[in-house]
Amino acid sequence: MKRFTFQNPILVSFLLVLLLFISNCLASSQNDDVNKDSGSEYDRVPVQVPVGLVLDLGSVEGKIVRSSLSLALSDFYTVHRDYKTRLSLSVRNSHGEPLLALASGVDLLQTVGVEAIIIVGSSFLETKLLAELGEKARVPVVSLNSPISSSLSRYSHLIQATHDSSSEAKGITSFIHEFGWNSVALVYEDEDDWRESMQLMVDHFHENEVRIRSKVGFTSSFTDELIMDRLRMVKGLGMTVFVVHSSELVATHLFQCAEKLGMMGEGFAWILTAKTMNSFHGSNGDDFSREVMEGVVGFKSYIPMSKELQNFTSRWRKSLHRDEVVGLEINRLSIAGVWAHDIAWALARAVEVTRMVNVSSSTLLEAIKESRFKGLSGDFQIKDKNFLSDKFEIVNMIGSGERRVGFWNSNGSFSNRRLLSSSTHNNKLQTIIWPGGSAQSPDGRSTRKKLRVLVTSSNRFPRLVKVTTDPTTKIVTAEGFCIDVFKASINPFNYDVEFILWRNGSNYDKLAHALYNQKDKYDAAVGDITITSNRLKYVEFTMAFTELGLGIVAPKERSMWVFFQPLTRDLWITSAAFFVLTGVIVWLIERPVNKEFQGSWPQQIGVIFWFGFSTLVYAHREKLKHNLSRFVVTVWVFAVLILTTSYTATLTSMMTVQQIRFNSNKDFVGHLSGSIIANASLTGPRLRATNTKGLNTSQDYAEALLNKTVAFIVDELPYLNVLLGEKPAQFLMVKSQCTTNGFGFMFQKGHELVHNVSTEIAKLRTEGKLGEIEKGWFENQLPYTADDTSNPITLYRFRGLFMITGLSSAFALAVLVILWLRDGWKDLVNSVNVFISGRFVHFKILFARSIHPSLLDDHIGESAVQMAQGNRQ
Repeated sequence: MKRFTFQNPILVSFLLVLLLFISNCLASSQNDDVNKDSGSEYDRVPVQVPVGLVLDLGSVEGKIVRSSLSLALSDFYTVHRDYKTRLSLSVRNSHGEPLLALASGVDLLQTVGVEAIIIVGSSFLETKLLAELGEKARVPVVSLNSPISSSLSRYSHLIQATHDSSSEAKGITSFIHEFGWNSVALVYEDEDDWRESMQLMVDHFHENEVRIRSKVGFTSSFTDELIMDRLRMVKGLGMTVFVVHSSELVATHLFQCAEKLGMMGEGFAWILTAKTMNSFHGSNGDDFSREVMEGVVGFKSYIPMSKELQNFTSRWRKSLHRDEVVGLEINRLSIAGVWAHDIAWALARAVEVTRMVNVSSSTLLEAIKESRFKGLSGDFQIKDKNFLSDKFEIVNMIGSGERRVGFWNSNGSFSNRRLLSSSTHNNKLQTIIWPGGSAQSPDGRSTRKKLRVLVTSSNRFPRLVKVTTDPTTKIVTAEGFCIDVFKASINPFNYDVEFILWRNGSNYDKLAHALYNQKDKYDAAVGDITITSNRLKYVEFTMAFTELGLGIVAPKERSMWVFFQPLTRDLWITSAAFFVLTGVIVWLIERPVNKEFQGSWPQQIGVIFWFGFSTLVYAHREKLKHNLSRFVVTVWVFAVLILTTSYTATLTSMMTVQQIRFNSNKDFVGHLSGSIIANASLTGPRLRATNTKGLNTSQDYAEALLNKTVAFIVDELPYLNVLLGEKPAQFLMVKSQCTTNGFGFMFQKGHELVHNVSTEIAKLRTEGKLGEIEKGWFENQLPYTADDTSNPITLYRFRGLFMITGLSSAFALAVLVILWLRDGWKDLVNSVNVFISGRFVHFKILFARSIHPSLLDDHIGESAVQMAQGNRQ
């Protein structure tokens, strides 16, 4: 086969010219047609207006909304073929992360230049971030199914399409009142957007006397064990009416655990909020999870059924791509999918309006707000920047489906007919099938269980436990500190307590055995029961509700000579000696040069003692003139300062605490008779007491201490607190040791109240209520523990101080002696010099007189006078 080629260059040139001519003719013809139609290319080619769509493409909601938006825009432009604009969706995947959603919004504005952004199924934080972005860029942001919050109202470019939370709160409150319930337990998903969106409902409950007795939070990461633990706690409160506010994932997991705990049976009521119901897509493919929800009632945003909705839903199902629904069973269009349809139409209309008059994008926001049309969700209208669905249908879960039982209208009434403005409504709901299959509505009252409690009955310490039995009715009543704490910690859990006497004395190991071996008869045991490792083998204890450990109580010191006791005898004598020594040394130094240290001998002795002891209170008034005396006094005043401060601290301690000098071989020690804990402590390595005396009551303790039968009492702190509370002026706690675990309440192993009661005890302690109970029974006598500050101060402990003082005094004496020796040597030399000078003058006179006796008579008197003056000098 020959290949066709152009070999004639003239022919090729002719064909090129012909083609150029034809193309110019066609272009001219097209321009003429355009000019004839509208005079511009704008009227021939629709303008593409970019709009951003940010959503989680991995979620069911994201898949539904994306497909619904695409189909809605296709339908819109099929109907409005003459529109000169077309919305162009630019999709970004947020993966459910607020920061990724923000990054997607920034990318859409910078790279695509979108004129509006739609966000779907967004959390509170995600909505806030993109609303802030839209505010800065002056671009409308439409949020589907995000929580309404007052903090979002400040964003002028944010439009929210969701249900009316205020109308929903009124509806759920009215529903609760309709069945005569006055208290509920609120079960919610512990995430920011779920907590934020339920606050309006919580406030409405409080305003309308619906008591929230418990609020329990769950997350999708909770294990079955953790969920069941929290549900047990709520069940222990006796709650039967629950309001659930969570996602489909958490809710289905929750109901499966509630089923295992018997909380999906007759007598219970479960109410789902609209946000919860709107999140249900039936996408988990688990029929069992829906079956366990049988009898649950839910509020659901109302979408009126219409031919348009049915037609759209049918075509929407067919439009779903197979890869979008693999592994899922999306069998219905969600509420957000319907709202997405209407939002798409509102945006398309608004864009067309703004483009026709060629105004800025800020007017696009106004055009959206002014949109009015009948959409799939009903009459579409934006009020206060919100497109709110304020009508709700009430559905009852039956089997694997749901049944409509009524409506809640925005005018505040229930109806069992469709919400049509022209119809009259019957303010009654259809029959609801409650959990357990009963048509009888739960009474909503807290179910109270009976708790059979063994109570210790020795009555030895009635402030701790006192038990009485009515002789006629045989009803056992108990009071005391332990009982009050037990009642306060058990009160929130709606139990009827039946006290049963424990008649086998103070052997509480046997009590633990009885509780373990007779599970069908007893649930718990309360009283002055110490937590021990041996008892924990058979029972479970709550956390301790008393102080931990043992204490020692002794009589207070009453001697009038107590002020001598801070210092030992040898220290008193040594201190007094140093006071006198300091006075003597200063006197020796100052006497030759200081008139205040001179005078008669009685005056000088008085100055010695006065000056020495006046340094005790720094009251010496004599002015020191010699540096040696100043040095001695400075060192001594420092020593006196240390002595006085130590004396004051020790005396203060001794005025408060009687220091026990315990001799394990001689002194008797009192303890609670039959107490295993006290006996073990007395025979342990710390005390090793050989003489012990068992006592039975706090009165026995007091009498034994006052008549000196025992030197002190060793026992657990709760017992000693009773004694101190009864006689605070006579006894005091001198020492305590954390060697025991305190008192606790015993329960059967695995009992649901162990954790709950322990939590309540911790709460009582934190809130100060436990202290108030203790104050009521023990008069808030706080034990004071003695320490080393109450021991007398010995000379041995201050030997260094006196050594320094003694050395300084010895040094001053040595210097003084040296000065004395030096001055004495000078006086001796002067005396010798005078003696020699006098002898020489006498010799000169005798010699002169022998030569010229008459000439020297006039000079003899003058020479004698000069010699006399020299001798005196």
